[in-house]
Amino acid sequence: MPKTIPSLLLLMSVFLLQACAAQSHLIQDELETVTKEDLKYYLYYPEDYFSSESESFGLLLFLHGGGESGRAVEEIKETGPPKLLVEGKQFPFLILAPQNPHEKKWWNTQAVMQLLDSVVDHNRVDKKRIYLTGLSRGGSAAWELATQYPDTFAALAVVCGMAPLPYAHWIDKKMPIWVFHGEQDEVIDVEESDKMVEKLKEMGYDVRYTRYKGVGHNAWDRAYTTDSLYTWMAKQKRIN
Repeated sequence: MPKTIPSLLLLMSVFLLQACAAQSHLIQDELETVTKEDLKYYLYYPEDYFSSESESFGLLLFLHGGGESGRAVEEIKETGPPKLLVEGKQFPFLILAPQNPHEKKWWNTQAVMQLLDSVVDHNRVDKKRIYLTGLSRGGSAAWELATQYPDTFAALAVVCGMAPLPYAHWIDKKMPIWVFHGEQDEVIDVEESDKMVEKLKEMGYDVRYTRYKGVGHNAWDRAYTTDSLYTWMAKQKRIN
């Protein structure tokens, strides 16, 4: 046994020398990065907006699903609130509907927030009445926005989106939430919403849950034609 000690000491010395050499190449630096994204979008103004020069309005940010990503911007109008607008429905608030330019990528949520901030700054928008909704891939992005920017939104509605369960506690506890999902969803399992809603309720959040029997991944067809969703949204206002 004593004969192995010099070898052990040699190995330790080599390790320490290598560690010191590695640290000598560890250089601290800093670089400012900027998020850039070409976002096409639609912006809807309620009729009353142009009859008053002083009144502020709420705004609904709508994020579409993967099927409308990276395609002609007109395809945004095939689902959700934009589809209802084409059919003639009127809303009491502005609606901002950007398009994800990448067919196979997630939403760039930082770019979406930059767009939202710009629209809010250049229009008569009540910052205490900004609402958020999204479906499928857009629903997942809506959850992400709610966790990353908890001081922004007055209400959240998510339709069949993947949910960031480990970060549920990051969401503003004062913001009411409404979740929709189809029980037969084969794209994003309904358990994503089940577990998220359960977790939020355990923590005392104000959560509504509509779980459609016999409905697959197209839960948005029923969710966004629920008139009470919009009356519920319009009643919400951030406390701080």
